[in-house]
Amino acid sequence: MNMESKLERERVFHNKTFAEDTRMVVDMFYKITENSRRFYQAALLIDCARRKVLEFGCGPDGEAFTLAERGARVDGIDISEIAIQKAIAKGVARDLSASLNFQVMNAEDLRFADNTFDVVCGSGILHHLDLSKIRRGITRVLKPNGRAVFLEPLGHNFLINWYRDRTPHLRTEDEHPLLERDLESMRECFKDVKVTPFHLCSLGAAPFWRLRGFDTVLGFCEGLDRLLFKSKLVSLQAWQVVIEMSAPRKG
Repeated sequence: MNMESKLERERVFHNKTFAEDTRMVVDMFYKITENSRRFYQAALLIDCARRKVLEFGCGPDGEAFTLAERGARVDGIDISEIAIQKAIAKGVARDLSASLNFQVMNAEDLRFADNTFDVVCGSGILHHLDLSKIRRGITRVLKPNGRAVFLEPLGHNFLINWYRDRTPHLRTEDEHPLLERDLESMRECFKDVKVTPFHLCSLGAAPFWRLRGFDTVLGFCEGLDRLLFKSKLVSLQAWQVVIEMSAPRKG
């Protein structure tokens, strides 16, 4: 694969996405993700004050702003120039610029010194990247007691994959939702890895998001998910997972 071509495809796609908001068509699916987003955010906010954080794929809607409000110092990187411009403007508008540093950067080629960050994080970003490069980069820039937290899609569910196959305009040709082997590979680089699945039955609530009974339907479906996810086999059918990793293996 020509890596320069891949990088350019990703940059062009995400510039277009941030400039035109081209993903509004899938809003109904993201209406069901509050619990995974809340879980991801809670994991990031643990003891975050005065911590040094690196957010991959930060954009203008990342967690950098909430982390800065809680006292963290955040470096945010994104391949999209438009995303970075919007993130900088949002930081200025919220008077957080002193705690934020946004820059265009390829996450596969991190330009930070070793042992710089307490936390590395990102939402929906790892599946766009070369995981072997990313694992090495994350463990290099993390401090010995550092943590990494990511919210990512899985690629095992055949119905979700069927939808992905029929909506190629909503994603880049190079992205690859994570598989079990990708999750297991994280254990090669971290001593502690925890994977929490989200959204299986709850996907069925998505069509009802504009109706008065949506919250009730969603709550019922999320309850079913919690029961079903007690099985590892079923949990691999989830749409998304939160991956929490700590104690990076150096070298």
